[in-house]
Amino acid sequence: MKKNILALAAAVAMLSGPACTKMLDLTPKDSISDKVMWATLPSAEYAVNSIYSYVYDIYVDFPCVAGMTEALTDQLKYGSYLYNSLCFIPSEIAYGGNTLTANYVDVYMGCWGGLYNAVRRTNEAISNLRTLGTGLEQADQTRLEGELRLMRAWLYFELVKRYKDVILYDEDLQAISTDKALSSEADAWAFIKKDLAFAEENLPVKADARGRLNKGVAYALASRALLYAKDWEGVIAAADKVKELGYELEDDYAGVFKGNGRETILRYNFSYSDNLTHSFDYYYTPGGDYALVNEQGGGYATPTQEMVESYELAAGGFPDWTPWHGTTTQEPPYELLEPRFQASVLYNGAKWKGRRIEPFVGGVDGWAEWKKETQPQGRTTTGYYLRKGVDEDHDLSLRSQSIQPFVVLRYGEVLLNRAEACFRANDPAGANAAVRAIRARVGLPYVDLSGDALWAAIRQERKVELAFEGLWYWDLRRWGDASKTYPAGLNAYQVHGLKITPGAIAGQYEYSYVSVDDKDRSYPSRMDRFPIPSSELNNNAKVEQYAEWK
Repeated sequence: MKKNILALAAAVAMLSGPACTKMLDLTPKDSISDKVMWATLPSAEYAVNSIYSYVYDIYVDFPCVAGMTEALTDQLKYGSYLYNSLCFIPSEIAYGGNTLTANYVDVYMGCWGGLYNAVRRTNEAISNLRTLGTGLEQADQTRLEGELRLMRAWLYFELVKRYKDVILYDEDLQAISTDKALSSEADAWAFIKKDLAFAEENLPVKADARGRLNKGVAYALASRALLYAKDWEGVIAAADKVKELGYELEDDYAGVFKGNGRETILRYNFSYSDNLTHSFDYYYTPGGDYALVNEQGGGYATPTQEMVESYELAAGGFPDWTPWHGTTTQEPPYELLEPRFQASVLYNGAKWKGRRIEPFVGGVDGWAEWKKETQPQGRTTTGYYLRKGVDEDHDLSLRSQSIQPFVVLRYGEVLLNRAEACFRANDPAGANAAVRAIRARVGLPYVDLSGDALWAAIRQERKVELAFEGLWYWDLRRWGDASKTYPAGLNAYQVHGLKITPGAIAGQYEYSYVSVDDKDRSYPSRMDRFPIPSSELNNNAKVEQYAEWK
């Protein structure tokens, strides 16, 4: 993906919600002193805008260098056998075993250095705001500190969810030392909560925020982060505040991912005119889109049969997929599946850009056999393509880069965060109400549940409602389930696809159930905490490697 921080600083008015506002009118200088930068409100906001760029890193670069973390679960499969990121490496991570050394995990999944660099820059900005921004109105100074502390809370949340015990630094730059010990996970959560509370209290509501970070973002992030901290009452309180601010579910699930409307709490916008674009469509568009314009691209990762079977029928209940676990000419029940499937997965015959998807042998989109065809070149290895997040309006004949916004925080997730917290806090009525609202949006029936059945429903809704949004791997990990045997966890299973072959009769196809893995997947329990990188160990005398990675 391409990003341009200066362009982001100009376009930040579009970052935090659908409200429109004027872009900042400030010509970047090759060099400007900190004193001048923090002297006036426009330049101080411009300085804070550069910290906003870490929203992109958190959403795109930091989750996993190897690719979307869904590929480490049963949701997604990268189809290329080339030994690269976005190719075979995600599968290699999912296979686990002796490959997952401390150095390997740090290279492909760790982001200690990147996150701490962002923390350092954020702390410098807070320090400069306090010492050099004294000419600003007190309300503006406090608001900007709220924005920066929200970003710092987010950065530390990303560190703690990966590493648990981390090194805490604040805006006291004189206290920075090469040798600094790890703080406990409890101390880290207290630090994060303090920053979140400051942001919640001092940021404006969306209507007054001029497109900048606002209270809704602070409360929504708190509803996510405090799940990891097991602060159930904190999650519930934050979720309730989000609702009070006027956020609610969109009527149309598919429309949510355009980034407009009352469900979107935080989105990351892009702009051709500012040269701020992304390559999500290049990686995940159906390969036939490229074939039709005589180019190659798309189809790097595709949904699995396991993920398809996670969706219910539109009328409720699950279809019996047994006939498709062998070879059959019977048509799969795609058209009967619920709206979230239709909005998330492209399948054989699905309507797309004025045509029908052809993920079969010899089709426009095509089929590639896992491992035997090293480079699929846009063809699917599972019989499916990703729809959620891919821009159906993107014209590849004009350009490969895309500008569809990324929806980073939305009310649907907040509701599910509340459902989980209510369940943990022994409030089944609250949990049932949230699950019912999520299912009602897509027309699925629901009856109140309790105990294990209620937890299973919450888990099911998180998997399906939030599919391909970067959360499922981390959910399994924080629940302590990842090291369990599949389907509860990520051990002892393979993911599958449907190989589709045209029959002798036009419009008839043979569907064959095939594995798209080399071997069973494995998640060792030490992956519940990523290792400290050797660079930190070599330079910090007060830190030693976590016990499970020694």
